[in-house]
Formats: sequence, C-alpha cells, structure tokens
Amino acid sequence: MSVDLELDGSAGPRGLTDEELARSLPGEFHSRHAELDGVRLHYVEGGSGAPLFLLPGWPQTWWEFRKIMPALAERYRVIAVDLRGMGGSGRPDSGYDKKTMAGDILALARQLGYDRVNLVGHDIGAMVAYSFTANHPEAINRLALLDVVHPDESRYDMPLLPRPDRGFNMWWWAFNQVPELPEKLIAGRMEHVIDWLFDNSLVDPASIGPADRAVYARAYDSPEAIRATNRWYQAFHQDIEDIQSYGKFGVPLLGIASPVSHDQFQRLLPTLAPDVRVVKVDRALHWIPEEQPELVARALTEFFG
Repeated sequence: MSVDLELDGSAGPRGLTDEELARSLPGEFHSRHAELDGVRLHYVEGGSGAPLFLLPGWPQTWWEFRKIMPALAERYRVIAVDLRGMGGSGRPDSGYDKKTMAGDILALARQLGYDRVNLVGHDIGAMVAYSFTANHPEAINRLALLDVVHPDESRYDMPLLPRPDRGFNMWWWAFNQVPELPEKLIAGRMEHVIDWLFDNSLVDPASIGPADRAVYARAYDSPEAIRATNRWYQAFHQDIEDIQSYGKFGVPLLGIASPVSHDQFQRLLPTLAPDVRVVKVDRALHWIPEEQPELVARALTEFFG
C-alpha cells in the first residue's frame, strides 16, 4: 500500500496536515487530540475491535505506521500516537523520561475508555511501550517491540568512534544529548538530517520517499520541536536508573528485529517474559514498518490474534 502526496517545489508536499494525511489512508482514519494532565497528545485512529496502540520513534511520527494501519484496522481499533514532544502533540518542559511518557499512554487509553490495551512500539516508542508494560501491567494484554528495547547500563558502553567493521555509527545518541546546540545547527535544516539517516540506512530507498521525508522534516524542523525531542535522549540517564527496578513481564512478548538487533532480541527477550516470539526481518536495517510492511502487519496480526 502506498500513499501519493503531491509535491510542490516551493512549499514542500501539499496535504501535510495530520487530518489530510489520515484521510489519505485506505479505510476511515481521523486525526484527534486528547487533553491530558500535563500534556496534549495527538493521535490518529481507525478500524474496530480490540485497542491496538502504535508508538513511533525518532525522527518520525505516527505516519511511520501508514503502510500497516489499514491492514491492522480490519481487525483492531488502531490508535497511532504522537508521543510527548512529537508531531502534533504538546511539548512541555519536562516529563521525557519513558516512565512518564508511558503514563501519557495510560491516561490516553483511560480517556478513550480502555482498561487494557495492546501495544506496539518502535524506536523511542518501543522504550515507552516497555516502560508501560513494566509500570502498568494491569493495563496491557500483549506487547510488541520493533528493533529497540529500553535503555540500560549497556548504553554507556556505546563507542563514539566505532571501528569501521563494527556497524553503523549511532552518532545522534550523543548529539541529541547536547543542550542548546542542536536546534541552532539544524532548525530549518532537518531535511538534511532526515535524508542522511534514510539514505544511509534504508535497504530500499524508495520505501520512504521525498513526500514522506517532508512529513518528518516538517515535524522536527523548529527549534521547539528539536529541543523537545532531544529531551527523549537527555532523559536516558533517568531511564537507565528506572529499569533497574523493573521485573519480568507477565504478558506475551513479540520482538520484530532487523539483522542489527536480532541477536540482542534472541538473547534478551526470553529473559523478560514467559511467552516470547522473535521474528527476523532480513531486508531492513531499522525502519521495519516502512520497508517490510506486509511482514510486520502479518506478524502483528498473528501475535495479537
């Protein structure tokens, strides 16, 4: 499934509002906002059935799930959420540790009338979904993590200068922790960051095209957006402290992993829950929902039942 957004050379792609993007998807999806205690969250919902929350990551928005949302909406009530600081959601000064952000998702679920939900998280969204499961076990049925787990002590061992044969240099983990400088360097220039990331880590460059990249660049292009989303990374120290008190999960756990994360998922996930499945996605390095949407949608549907 693909969505065509008209490109305008002077103003970027037309139809970039969240409501227009939501309506561009097959089926019936709508952009909504929820006023919660401490933050305003934006989300896109559609379909019917059990609630299935989709949590995206950096440097993306709910739009990263566009290719799988129509298929999932045939069986579930799909709610794709912009996290605190992301896209159409609010940008408060604090609360970017994943425990607080998990509380945002719980408050949204409660406001929508759900006692228990299913969660899918990718990248930063996976960290929030992990924290949700650890802190609110009474509110979750099943959990799926895409390519990323919660920060732990091992993150302090990430090299700033990895050896040439040791994989991708995740330079943004350090860069996004620097206060004040990133917004001065890349505000109004986020398209270059977006293009660099995708050009250097997509197996299929066409899977995230110019119009999609423009959606993400617009969401992160202002100084306020850069400051807010950098706080996800600046909160890692608190996240690492928090995870030390988390126990095992009592719910089924699915990991969908790229070749980069597959070994870690195979080693770590069975220690977290009694019912664990790990699915490997061969032709993707990180952007799994966009590069392999059919595989992801099928794996999620089989897992959530």
